[in-house]
Formats: sequence, structure tokens, C-alpha cells
Amino acid sequence: MPDQSIPQARTAAEVSEAAEPAGGHGISRRALLGTAGATGLVLGAAGGAVGYTAAPAPATPLTSVGSDRAMFHGKHQPGITEGLQARGHLVAFDLAAGAGRKEAAALLRRWSTAAERLMAGEAAPHDDTDVARDAGPSSLTITFGIGHSFFGKTGLEKQRPSALDPLPDFSSDHLDKARSDGDLWVQIGANDALVAFHALRAIQKDAGGAARLRWQMNGFNRTPGATAHPMTARNLMGQLDGTRNPKPADADFDRRIFVPASGEPAWMANGSYAVVRRIRMLLDDWEKLSVPAQEAVIGRRKSNGAPLSGGDETTPMDLEKTDAKGEYVVPLNAHARITRPDKNGGAAMLRRPFSYHDGFDADGTPDAGLLFVCWQADPLRGFVPVQRKLDRGDALSQYIRHEASGLFAVPGGAAKGEYVGQRLLES
Repeated sequence: MPDQSIPQARTAAEVSEAAEPAGGHGISRRALLGTAGATGLVLGAAGGAVGYTAAPAPATPLTSVGSDRAMFHGKHQPGITEGLQARGHLVAFDLAAGAGRKEAAALLRRWSTAAERLMAGEAAPHDDTDVARDAGPSSLTITFGIGHSFFGKTGLEKQRPSALDPLPDFSSDHLDKARSDGDLWVQIGANDALVAFHALRAIQKDAGGAARLRWQMNGFNRTPGATAHPMTARNLMGQLDGTRNPKPADADFDRRIFVPASGEPAWMANGSYAVVRRIRMLLDDWEKLSVPAQEAVIGRRKSNGAPLSGGDETTPMDLEKTDAKGEYVVPLNAHARITRPDKNGGAAMLRRPFSYHDGFDADGTPDAGLLFVCWQADPLRGFVPVQRKLDRGDALSQYIRHEASGLFAVPGGAAKGEYVGQRLLES
């Protein structure tokens, strides 16, 4: 029978020596398996918390996923231009009864302090739960936004930007008011589920008596490294999602996505506006369609995201191309045709969503879809005109349902020693 004895702990040097085959080229499978077992014991003996403190003895380096770090302080808040993360939490709070400007300022100061520490892979400022003790930063980002109702509760109505006016009603809306809007909004993203939950718990606890939870939604994306090469993410319909996203390298990216430094109100300089929508995908209906029928709804190939007019994913869509019958190869009601910026007065937004799955209804229907988050300098010139046009004839509309909605002003990034929203609350 196979040897089931427990290996003795070895030093890092012994592990390295055992892993190296005689030829000195690469690592044998047997040696690699032995190394994995021994390394676990070495870390246990050292007792080091890799994510929080320096280990007293050599330790296995964090993987690339764990070691990746986003910076809290900067011109813009984190969580906007970074790549999609594997795990996300969206959460909204309402200020507690009697809480006003003073309490809101103290709360955002606490949250900013916590976010800076957590994004660096450190423990929460107090009462840390140890959930992420073994992990590094894992690309954690924490982003704070302010809702329309916040300003009335804090006596700051004159500082409320017109871009934060409530979104109009859309025909595809079936909104649950209890899961929409909110005084304050927090977006948490990370490439490790425990790191993301750790941050969520810290933010919720730090709300204290100043704010109460209004709603929370949990999402996910493909884990970095799960594909052979970097590619546009897929949603739960199996489609590539985000092909025409604006890119930071674009000459007009900042103008489309961020409020200029000279913009109004002044406290929103270098900030952005986030539209948040919980969009349920009617997957049972969608999956009954053939692949060609699904492609006609979207206007792109399911396999590689190429437009139906030909080429690859990045090839410009030829909206005038027709088939042998004289019909447009990209249907007039195809989602990709309707959403093109050049067909919407140049309207553009940076989509940065998470998929979600919240179980099944009693009849087995999946409660799944997209936690849609998009960023723009002004939602009245970004999200609203595109959504209005989709409302008038998008082929995709019969396969989705908008169930929750929110619009939030996301201030610019905090400088070292500042907290997010300080320029508003201390103006």
C-alpha cells in the first residue's frame, strides 16, 4: 500500500534542493508534489501572516494574484480604471436617524482609513476578523459614492450636482425600491473571495451607528489567469461583454469618464458618476435560442465577439453591409448596433460589471444576471441617451429585466492625509 507517512518540515533551502532534478532543468512532478506538502509545513511553523506582517523566516512568495496591489490615494478613486476583478460586492447605506454632516464626515474618514489599510494587505484598523490574514492585497479596491438623498440629510443641497438628478423611467424597469438608490454606496472588488468579504465586513462594521445597511449585492467575474491569454470577459449569456469599452489610452478617455479638474461642483473634480443596475437575465428563454439567433440579437459572433459584418473582435462594425437577400447582416435591432457611440451622439461610458447568481426561484428559474456598473463624466450624456434608445427597440430587451437601480456621485481620489469626500463635507 502507498506510504501515508507525514513528511517532516524542511527549510526553504532543503525544499529547493529536493525540487531540483539531477539535470538541474525544471522541477519533476514528484518533487513538485513533495515541495507543495513541505512548503505548507514551513509556513505553518513560521507562523507569519504574509498579508499583514513580515514573516520572521523565509516564506513562499505570494502568487501574482495575491501580490497585485491597487493604490488608494491618487487623482481618481480606485475601482474605476482597474481591470475586472474575480469577486465583487456592491453595498448601499442610509444615514441613521439623526446623523448629519458631522457624522457623515467621521464615517467617510473611518472608511477611507480602513480602505487604505485593507488595499495594502494590512489588517483593519480595529477589531480585525483575521479572514484575510494569509492573503496579500489581491487587487482589492474600495470605492465610495454619494447618492441624491445624502445632500438633504446633511444640509448640503446647494452642493448637489445636477448630474445626480434621478434617472428617468425606462420601459424595461421592474425596480425594487428597497434594492435601489441609497445615501452612500461602496463598491468592493478583489481577485480573492475572502479578501473581498474581509473588506465588506470591515466597511459594514465601521458604519457603526452612523449608517445602516440599505442593500447589498454580490458578484463575480472570471479569475485572472483562467484563460490561455487575456481577453474580454464573458457574461452569463456566454457573450463577450465590453468589447467597445473606452480605454485609458484613448485621447478623449478622461473627458468622457471623469469630471474635469475645473468642473462643477468643485468637490467633484476628477470624480465620476456610477450608474448601478441589477439586470436579471432570463436565461431559460435565452438558452432556447440557437447560437445564430443569439448572435442576431447581439450583432456579434458568440465565439470571438467579431461583428456579424466580418473581421475579428476589434474590427469596426459595417452597419451598411447586406446579405444576398439585401438584408442587413447586423440587424437593425441588434444590441451592438443600437449602443454604438456614433449612433448616440458620441455617448460613451466605461462598463465595469460583475455577474451574479442568487439561487433559483421556486420553479427552478435562475435568479442570475449582471450587476451593471458604468462610469461617465455625466450620466445625462452617457448612460441616459443610450438606455433611452435601447428602450425603443433593442432585441435583447425581451431577455433581460432591470430589477434595481442607483446613481452615485463618486468624488475624485483622496490625497495622502485626506479622506474621500472631504472637499464636500468640509467646504
